[in-house]
Amino acid sequence: MEPEKSDAAVPPELPTTPNPEDLPDNRRWITILHLSGLLGLLVPGFGHVLGPLIVWLLKKNDVPGMDAAGKNVLNFQISWTLLGILSGVVAAVGACLVFPIALPIALFVLWVYLVFKGAVRASNGLPTAFPLTIRFLS
Repeated sequence: MEPEKSDAAVPPELPTTPNPEDLPDNRRWITILHLSGLLGLLVPGFGHVLGPLIVWLLKKNDVPGMDAAGKNVLNFQISWTLLGILSGVVAAVGACLVFPIALPIALFVLWVYLVFKGAVRASNGLPTAFPLTIRFLS
């Protein structure tokens, strides 16, 4: 026969406080930070950097996790800007070949995918590590 378990041996449930980064409003702002990079589609040039920069500067002190996420997104946007410029130069130099012309298009499609992937991960409260990103801001 198994000995009876007493309720006294079971510790009482401790109250848990939610992680501030997991609160819906905080996750929403970090998601907006990621999606603000799409401003580059409306504002040619540096709209994709300007959008996240504005959101980050406005909310970095109010939203827990925004400072780290903002630096991550800005590093991603700046790095991919440089990558886009480099691919444009490669496409211009090798204009008679198919691969150099397809490179900027492929990078653009990948950039859009990564922006949305980062937004989805942020909305789920998960951090995002972007590929081919140089750490300008740490």
